[in-house]
Parts: sequence; structure tokens; C-alpha cells
Amino acid sequence: MTAPHTSLLQLQDVHTHIGAYHILHGVSLDVPKGQLTMLLGRNGAGKTTTLRTIMGLWRASQGRVVINGQDITHLPTPDIARLGVAYVPESMGIFADLTVQENMLLAARAARREQDMDAQRLAWIYKLFPAVEKFWHHPAGKLSGGQKQMLAVARAIVEPRELLIVDEPSKGLAPAIIDNMIDAFAQLKASGVTLLLVEQNLNFAQRLGDHVVVMDNGLVVHSGTMQGLSQDAQLQHDLLGLAL
Repeated sequence: MTAPHTSLLQLQDVHTHIGAYHILHGVSLDVPKGQLTMLLGRNGAGKTTTLRTIMGLWRASQGRVVINGQDITHLPTPDIARLGVAYVPESMGIFADLTVQENMLLAARAARREQDMDAQRLAWIYKLFPAVEKFWHHPAGKLSGGQKQMLAVARAIVEPRELLIVDEPSKGLAPAIIDNMIDAFAQLKASGVTLLLVEQNLNFAQRLGDHVVVMDNGLVVHSGTMQGLSQDAQLQHDLLGLAL
């Protein structure tokens, strides 16, 4: 009998209001440690709100968010980040007027200049995302969409992270860039990073995911293995209105 996986992140009956709108209606989910969890669902299901609530950018009005057994529900976002959590929003949050180097340096909080950055970690990031090294001294705003996404993820992992949360990493990317991104996430997982990704590209999800959570109307409607969902066309249709 296989031992159960330990959860790195748990949401317990989380409700989130944004102004007068009740967006999350009691979300409960587990993100297993060392695995890649896909958060799927139709547009407007509450996926981005869930990520922003985890990061403290929007406050849960009820329920608990727990990382490694610590309740972070009411922690400020910088304190959550200091626990080893990185978040890449759908907008990527790139500083367009700064160079790739300057974007990376801003994220490396312990470094004031490039020489202070962890050279070994930087070399590892260059292997994951060659474009980061190639365009090191270029303005980030001049990069293509795929290159900006690579920079956004590279910036998130410039310091060691225990949990990486990414909103729609493959959106608008060319197939070759998606393949590069899949390889990079697989290597990150192999290095011990736990990942939580919101994704619309179901092929991307199927190739990468270990665990899957499906949301609809601000609630979790399914949780299980990615393999189980991939092999059940009727379940895919019922949950997502389409088949993998």
C-alpha cells in the first residue's frame, strides 16, 4: 500500500469576496508536496481568485490557507513570499523598461548587483531558459511573449522556492515555447519544487500534471489524479465540456 502524500498547501473551506461579489464559495483543496497540481476549470470558475487568495493579494473572508502546517490566511503577501512561495500572475508582471538582468536582480532580494547573485543557480536557470541569458542586457519590454513568460518564471525561481504558483503559463505561446516550458517545469519538479498551475491548455496539463483540481462557479467539483481524468472522456466532458 502506497503511503499518502503530504500536503504542502491546503485550502480549507475558503470564501473570498471582492467588493459586493462572492467569488469563492468554500474552496477546499490539497496540493501534494513535490508534485505538480493542475487547477482547471472554465473561464470565471474562480481559479485566479484562488491563486490571489493563497498569496494574500485578496483576503479570504472565511476559511483557512495553510502552508506546511502554518496558517497564512491573514499574512501579508511579502511574508508569504518569505516562506518560499513564488507567484507568476497571468500578466507576468515584467518591468518592461528594465533589462532582463535588472528584472532578475530585483527578484534576488539578497543581491544588490549581479556579482552578488548565486552564480550556480543562475547557470541552472540559463539551462532551463536559454533566452534569459541570450537577452540578459536587453529591455524586457522588447522580448516576445514566450520570452517574457520565461523571464517571469526565471525571476520567480532566482531564489530557492518551495512552492511555485503560475497562472496560465502556456497562454498565447507557440508550440516550441510550450515544449520548453513543459521541460522546465518537469525539471523544477524533479529538483523538489512543488508546483500549482492554472492552465487552459489541456494537452499541457495532461503532459505535466500529477494531481488535478477542477473548479466551477467558485467551488471545487473534482479532485484526483491527472491520469484518472485523462483516461475518462465522460468525466472530462462533464467537468470541462470537452475532452482531453
